[in-house]
Amino acid sequence: MNLKRIIRHLWTDRRTVRRAFPSRSMQAIETAIRQTEADHQGQVRFAVEASLEWGALLRDQAARDRAIDVFSQLRVWDTARNNGVLIYLLFADHDVEIVADRGIHSRVGKQGWEVICQDMETAFRRRQFEAGVISGIRAVSEHLARHYPEQGVQVNELPDQPVQM
Repeated sequence: MNLKRIIRHLWTDRRTVRRAFPSRSMQAIETAIRQTEADHQGQVRFAVEASLEWGALLRDQAARDRAIDVFSQLRVWDTARNNGVLIYLLFADHDVEIVADRGIHSRVGKQGWEVICQDMETAFRRRQFEAGVISGIRAVSEHLARHYPEQGVQVNELPDQPVQM
């Protein structure tokens, strides 16, 4: 059990996230998702979670494992072309995880997603939260546009609104 991590999670709450992502930032993120999805057939979701619940902390749940749980809860896997992508931020850990459905993941791979995560984390260290997320959305969308280009009528299979867990 990592005591520093537990303390960070206990001190990080929804208000902390709202200060980093005020409503205007969440609206800008939603707009970025909507605009970039016009260029491809993929689906992008963004979720931010202030901290883990006590039980998850005691189990020392990794941000990656939590991101996979959220991917399932938000049904990002439930797209016709298996091209849904979740950008997940565990704020207390300052950790970004990208979980992609098997169709797009097989084309981009772990390394491709990791580069985007690292760029976002760099922006967050500079306290550029909104810009970091929008940059990440654009980078994910570049992959989706390359592998699943827009073809006529777009169907929005998943909501564009960011989720605060």
